[in-house]
Amino acid sequence: MLTCIPICTRFRPLSFEVPKPLFPVAGVPMLQHHIEACAKVPNMKEILLIGFYQPNEELNRFLLNAQQEFKISIRYLQEYAALGTGGGIYHFRDQIVSGSPEAFFVLNADVCSAFPLTEMLRFQKEHGEPNSFVILGTTANRKQSMNYGCIVENEETNEVLHYVEKPSTFVSDIINCGIYLFNPDIFQHIGAVFQKNQQDMLLEEPTNGWHRAEAIRLEQDIFTALAGQGKLYVYKTLSFWSQIKSAGSAIYASRLYLNQYHTTHPERLATNKEGSPKITGNVYIHPTANIDPTAVLGPNVSIGTGVTIGAGVRVRESIILHGANLQDHCCVLNSIVGWDSTIGKWARVEGTPSDPNPNDPYAKIDSETLFREGKLTPSITILGCNVTIPSEVIILNSIVLPHKDLNRGFKNQIIL
Repeated sequence: MLTCIPICTRFRPLSFEVPKPLFPVAGVPMLQHHIEACAKVPNMKEILLIGFYQPNEELNRFLLNAQQEFKISIRYLQEYAALGTGGGIYHFRDQIVSGSPEAFFVLNADVCSAFPLTEMLRFQKEHGEPNSFVILGTTANRKQSMNYGCIVENEETNEVLHYVEKPSTFVSDIINCGIYLFNPDIFQHIGAVFQKNQQDMLLEEPTNGWHRAEAIRLEQDIFTALAGQGKLYVYKTLSFWSQIKSAGSAIYASRLYLNQYHTTHPERLATNKEGSPKITGNVYIHPTANIDPTAVLGPNVSIGTGVTIGAGVRVRESIILHGANLQDHCCVLNSIVGWDSTIGKWARVEGTPSDPNPNDPYAKIDSETLFREGKLTPSITILGCNVTIPSEVIILNSIVLPHKDLNRGFKNQIIL
């Protein structure tokens, strides 16, 4: 199994402190949801993480803890440059095939899903040739489908007949989820693209080196060519799925995972009991958090390690990261409160949710732009690490960079 780790600037200022794939969603690092799903697949031998991040102490600690918890080998392979979704696995193909795997999964790190991996394996055995490849697909509405890779299938066989990445006009309402089941034959197809890229580069004028023969995109370079050849199939899931491109989408992803905990990890969900805060809906509370019993939490709230929450505090649709201090009677709605930040008494920190349309079962979360018509797009409020909000002020739809000590309220601003 491979998890391709993307580089993302849309997650700032939170990604200043922690690599985006390690950002906690529903109480655990984003990548842990992927690893848990992979560890449940029968005969899974190894998990490889591929990315362009410089490994640091936090990543190494996460890998060590995950190996101990899931009893499976987990290694991080660092690309020498950002090589794209296909170039990364091609660069490390010898590592991938060294154990002679019959098949392997590729999961993009920035997706939230129920990860129906065993179902994909079963589907692959029942459909097509033994050496076929499988894309996980889901249904989007007509307008939003054009923001994703679109799949035209044979409705009887589920073969992918046509694949277009982010088309300019409507192609299909079946979209690519960024979760794939391959076998080693895929490297022949990626290798052919690599050879072509090398030949094209020889014919081109010398460039500044930005274009690399190894920079290969599975979606545009591989799937488009494989479609209609009897090699590529789509398994459509009815389970939840969403991208996690921005900090706002992390709150929505947290809601999806917290809801899934009812069946997968009920022990992670807080319950109402005497001497504890009032819980509404799905809430995760780390055991080390210190919360006044008069606080009201939920729905969709995650409380990290060592968080302190005072009397009468209200938190809803938010992620509170470790070490944060929410003082008496403050209110936090649709926000992410950064590590070791403090919100003063009676302060209000509020954002605008960026959820999909609840009346459309096929709606997906929109990839929001930071600015619209020259103004900051109303979205969730984000406090970077070690931010101090004074008492009795309102912070609305704003992004506060780390280590800021505010002295007044702000609305629709980025505080640098």
